Amino acid sequence: MSRLEPGDVLARRYLLLDPLARGGMSVIWRAFDQSLHRMIAVKVLTASLHAGDGERVSARSEARAAARFIHPDSIEIYDYGETVTTNGGVAAYVVMPLLDGTPLAERIEQGPLPWAEAAAIALRLARVLMAGHARGLVHRDVTAENVLLTADGPKLLDFGIAAWAGDPDDDRGTPPYVAPERLLGAPTHPAVDVYALGVLLHAMLTGRTPYPGTTWEEVEAAHRMYPTPRVPGVPHSVASLTQRCLARRPDSRPAAAEIVSALTSALGTATLGRHVRRGLTVAGSAAIALSALLWFQQRGLQELERAVMPSPTARLVESTPSATVTVDQAVDDFKTVLEAKTPCGATDADVVLDLKQVLHAAVSPHGPSTSTTAGLRRKLSDRMAEGRLAPACLSELQARLDDIDAALHGD
Repeated sequence: MSRLEPGDVLARRYLLLDPLARGGMSVIWRAFDQSLHRMIAVKVLTASLHAGDGERVSARSEARAAARFIHPDSIEIYDYGETVTTNGGVAAYVVMPLLDGTPLAERIEQGPLPWAEAAAIALRLARVLMAGHARGLVHRDVTAENVLLTADGPKLLDFGIAAWAGDPDDDRGTPPYVAPERLLGAPTHPAVDVYALGVLLHAMLTGRTPYPGTTWEEVEAAHRMYPTPRVPGVPHSVASLTQRCLARRPDSRPAAAEIVSALTSALGTATLGRHVRRGLTVAGSAAIALSALLWFQQRGLQELERAVMPSPTARLVESTPSATVTVDQAVDDFKTVLEAKTPCGATDADVVLDLKQVLHAAVSPHGPSTSTTAGLRRKLSDRMAEGRLAPACLSELQARLDDIDAALHGD
């Protein structure tokens, strides 16, 4: 097999500079696009260097399908091709943006991640998988090497070599992340991505993959010899979810949408718990000061009553005017909830922006006189179905929409 070297040029266009990462089935190169004069990343499929025509045709078909899949947390595909290298070999490659970030594998090598950080990364990846599975695409190589931690969050690489659900399986994949049924030659199914995500979540939480072994044969033996592991020292819901993702039987694993819901709930509960504990601490610290303040206020009030209203039957009466919420106030309340860490903190920035824009159109003074929030409510339901909006966030936003509708129609 011919090896690629720095200085090689693919398709008379892509100048390979230096390898950035190596996986079980590919090498990512930092490269320069000599046509558009920009830095790029080129993932060369190592198996293709000695593959036959049939396998390259399959890879080409999969890349074309994946190129139509766009998600903010999945790396965009610029180009796909096959070329004869300077050493006479044949290479299939995928061209992608060159992003500034750190492979998740390097982060895991430093030790286990805090469970909330690991869950947040897994949540973002599960959303990508959920969207891909909805289109019939199966990634097949969800690994720490294929996740890039960037300033905008984790990004999943390699949908450029995805397969259609139901396609015959092949030997692509990184052994520690390979689902048991793949070792038996079962057709491609979204459950293989769920298993790999379970391996990745276990690795983030513990610093190691759940089973020993670096080859397909060693992993198959480990599946037979060891029980499904459980992660210690993390919330029960997260440990149980990770273990379910690693289930031997594909039909015992949760779907990607269920993972999104479970991790959103776990992170929301943790955030709420922190706020409650912080609130209780502050409240406890302030209780004595508040009691003293009330005591002095009461003494002062009694002295004022004796001086100004000496009659023993005299009383101070409070009146509370009824509050009317304006459209602007209701809109501000909606935005406040949408931008709050609880319960909408896990909502993607692009979803937040989209909802704000739809809201602005719904209440615009230049819009129809019968303005309603029906369109925004449908948008919320769609984002919930996509797993990009937490149930608790949806509930709060719908309540704010009720206030907006009431203000719009003078209820």
